[in-house]
Formats: sequence, structure tokens, C-alpha cells
Amino acid sequence: MASVQQVSLLFLPLLLISSFIVDRSYAAGIATYWGQHGEEGSLADACNTGNYQFINIAFLSTFGNGQTPQLNLGSHCDPGANTCTVFSSQIKDCQAKGIKVLLSLGGGSGTYSLNSADDAKQLADYLWSNFLGGSSGSRPLGDAVLDGIDFDIEGSGKSQYWENLAGNLKELNQQLVLSAAPQCVFPDENLRNAIDTGLFSYVWVQFYNNGQCQYNNGDASGLLNAWKQWTAVKAEQVFLGVPASEAAAPSGGFIPTNAMISQVLPAIKTSPNYGGVMIWDRSFDLNSGYSTAIKDSIN
Repeated sequence: MASVQQVSLLFLPLLLISSFIVDRSYAAGIATYWGQHGEEGSLADACNTGNYQFINIAFLSTFGNGQTPQLNLGSHCDPGANTCTVFSSQIKDCQAKGIKVLLSLGGGSGTYSLNSADDAKQLADYLWSNFLGGSSGSRPLGDAVLDGIDFDIEGSGKSQYWENLAGNLKELNQQLVLSAAPQCVFPDENLRNAIDTGLFSYVWVQFYNNGQCQYNNGDASGLLNAWKQWTAVKAEQVFLGVPASEAAAPSGGFIPTNAMISQVLPAIKTSPNYGGVMIWDRSFDLNSGYSTAIKDSIN
């Protein structure tokens, strides 16, 4: 029979393995976008659900090519009248809960582009001074310091210099969180060069509004084939981006919660860099309860 000390030493590896398993079980999370719909409630409301680990404030939708950058938060506030600063305290409260809050650039509409490396540098400096760790007399969201920047670059002709912007931002602060929201068609022509830099912590891939790589009427094969491609990119974690309802994705890709839990999540959670699920968006999620239905199955 082994001594108490020997038993303890033999049991130690099991403890370490168990500890690793427990730690890994809490690694995955849910990201969402907030800011485009007035009926979605406040930022504080979203954070108080306890469902999200990441919230992207959407969007800074005008910038580049000599334009003055403009924040667009729909009917939530008017940046021109400086009323968006009301969310400063809410951002801090979200961060105090351990939620990372990022500013999302671009979106499906808007007038944005980067036309040169210098354009990218100017935008990085603007973001640093007005939303991140720098200082400015005209910070649209007040004195709250966001955790990072999300790249949601969509539409043709917008593929240039995003890698420069990512590099410029990291030069300002290596700890800055960068995320990207590419389309599921691999590779994403707008963001491929930026993602290839390896500077992005999180890549939440939009597996919707793209017929060839989305969930289609019970068939997850296209989605899973694309998922395997995306998990090979240089990123710490890759997220499955899904719509919270059929209304959230007019061109398809909605995955019913029962199929998500029984069919899709078990297939993708085996990926070493699986990070969780991104849900578009807070408004649709509020109405459908999607995040609440799947959150216990994320890990």
C-alpha cells in the first residue's frame, strides 16, 4: 500500500488535469453587438443580463478619406450634441463585471474606407485619443476607456490598409484588444490581410447571409466545412457568429436553438481555439432570448 505522501503525489497530476478541465470550461463566452436599435435597451441592460462576455458598440460608421469620424448609435444618442457621453458610466460598470467593451468600426452600411497607410495612422491616433487610453476634449463616449477595437468591414472596395490600422493600434498599446468580424466565405477579402498579421485576439465569423457557408434548413455541412478553415487563422479564439432570429439575417443562416445545442456546438467545441458564439445583435437577442437558451451549452 502506498504511503499518504505517495498517494498525494500520485493524485497531484489528476488534480492538475481536473483544474485544467475546469479552467477550460469557463473559457468560452458570448459576444454581441449593441447600438443600432433603440428598443434594445441601454448598454447597462445588456451587461446586467450576465449573458455576454464581450459587447461591441456599433458603429463608428464614417471615417477615412478626409472625413471627420462619426459615431452612429441610432436613436440611443446624438454624438453631435454630445449626448452619447451618458454611456460612459455604463461602460465602466460593464467592465467592472468583467465584460470587455469594444468599439466596432464599419458595419454593413456607412461611408468608410482607408485610402493610404497614412490614413490608417490618422484613424489609429483618433481612436486612441477619443475612445481608448489617450486624451481629447471631444471624447464621444466620455472618459470611459474602451478595451479595444472591432473590425466589422463589409462591402466591396474596402479591403485596403486594415492591417496597417491593426499594427498602428498595437503600437500604441500592445494590450489593446483587437477583434474582427469577417464573412464566413474563406478567406474574407476585406479582412484577410489584417487577420493574417496575427494581431487579433478574437475573430467572430459571420455565418449568416452567406448561403454557401451557413446553416441551411437543418444542413450544417457548409458551416462546419467553413468553420474548419476559419479555425486555422492566426487568432487566439474563433467564435461562431449567428443571428438571434430569422429576422436578424434576411438572407438566412438562423440556427434554431435546439439544433445549435444538439448539432452545431458539439461539433465546433472540439476546436482548440474555439472561443464561443457571437450573436447579432442585442436587439434581436432581447426579443428571441437566444443567448439565454444556449449559454449553458457554450462551454
